[in-house]
Amino acid sequence: MTDVDVIIVGAGPTGLMLAAELRLAGARPLILERRPEQGKTPKAHGLSGQILDLLHHRGLLERVRGLVTDPVPPHRFPFGGVHVDLTRFEEPPLKALSVRQQSLERLLEEHAIELGAEVRRGHEVVGLRQDEDSVTAEVRGPGGSYEVSAPYLVGCDGGRSPVRSMAGIGFPGTTYPEVNRIGQVKIPDGLTVHDNGDIETPELGRIKAGFTRTDTGVFALGSLTPGIVFIQTTEDDPGEVDDDVPMTLAELGDSIRRVLGGDVPLGEPVRLSRYQFSARQAERYREGRVLLAGDAAHLLPSTGTAINVGMSDSVNLAWKLAAEIQGRAPEGLLDTYHAERHAAGARALLQSRAQVALRRGHDEAAEALRAVFQELLDDEQAARRLASHVAGTDTRYPMPGSGHALAGTFVPDLALETDEGPTSVAELLRPARPVLLDLAGRPELRDLAQGRVDVHTAKTEDRPADVLLIRPDGYVAWAGDAPDGLGEALAAWFGA
Repeated sequence: MTDVDVIIVGAGPTGLMLAAELRLAGARPLILERRPEQGKTPKAHGLSGQILDLLHHRGLLERVRGLVTDPVPPHRFPFGGVHVDLTRFEEPPLKALSVRQQSLERLLEEHAIELGAEVRRGHEVVGLRQDEDSVTAEVRGPGGSYEVSAPYLVGCDGGRSPVRSMAGIGFPGTTYPEVNRIGQVKIPDGLTVHDNGDIETPELGRIKAGFTRTDTGVFALGSLTPGIVFIQTTEDDPGEVDDDVPMTLAELGDSIRRVLGGDVPLGEPVRLSRYQFSARQAERYREGRVLLAGDAAHLLPSTGTAINVGMSDSVNLAWKLAAEIQGRAPEGLLDTYHAERHAAGARALLQSRAQVALRRGHDEAAEALRAVFQELLDDEQAARRLASHVAGTDTRYPMPGSGHALAGTFVPDLALETDEGPTSVAELLRPARPVLLDLAGRPELRDLAQGRVDVHTAKTEDRPADVLLIRPDGYVAWAGDAPDGLGEALAAWFGA
């Protein structure tokens, strides 16, 4: 007898998103978080990529937009010491919102609890065991030790994941010998900011916006918000960094002095954080009844991608896990989580490792490489392709039974006209259920899907296919104009 359907270890964005998605699929999740309250050390300060479309599908995007701290959305993003300029695109291939991670976590926790999920803070998983039917977590909580069992447990407990270690899953890769320190500070007296983003300091004179490399490190400078300057230093340091120890303004100032050889006036801090980059991926995302998601499964050595990839893991996993628990999953469905998301994680690791290669070199050859790379990014197609890679929007999963160009891709948010009035693909996917969308009045194709997925008939301009079969995570499982392969796709994803 199990206590809940899924034990989730970790109440970061990945774990909270997983809990909400499981509730939408009818499963009972329990989140166990070792910290008694939300961490106060600033971490990610933005949300970008495919996850924004997924949040739109769940009706959460407007709530997330309400958390935005910077009024102007960024249209230039750093890539390994160069910048990708997206201002030329009417619809940027990489979307981003400036949202503090703590604010995002609060929103996601509220959302999960609204749907009926339980979150226990101050409850640390100190052991686990599993058999053919269930997994049991040994927990140390405020009231003492206890055990809780479930058919499955998912480790969403970060890069140092105890769950991953207890499950015996390897985590090969590299931790880079560098420390990055970030500060967003108000502009103080004695610091002049020029129109082009350069700053003027009494001691060092003019410092250009972008990246300044010295023999002792890298100084990065930028600004998105009026009255606030963004500063980052990167220094080689072979020691390990404790992310839970808050960084001080004095620590940032000392780092600037080591890198630039002088002081930069720093005003009141808005955000201070430090981190170390690792490039690692779990050997497998599943060991029996234990699964991994988010940073427990992959660490990416660049900013701006980890939350996107981790929350996307959750959306991919939840509906498959719920189907397995509820006894309606076709054979092998849960195994597709590792197959699809390990490949997606490896691709994210590819572009983030490329950023390491671009940014870490300090000699003339490295400067030449960055200059050539920057020149290549002046080409619109190159910039679009790289932005899509970072966003994860170029992810394509293998799909049985369909050779259509849309099969395996994220579904476009088509504007739809139905007998009940106007709607959209995103609105149809809000309940997180599979959808067969008939765009051409094909009752023989609708009949194949009745009873297994939600069936909708609609019309749209520039119809991409007669019928789309869409998974709960927003990926097209089948698309076509004839029934060939539709029955196979339905059986593969949603059973007989």
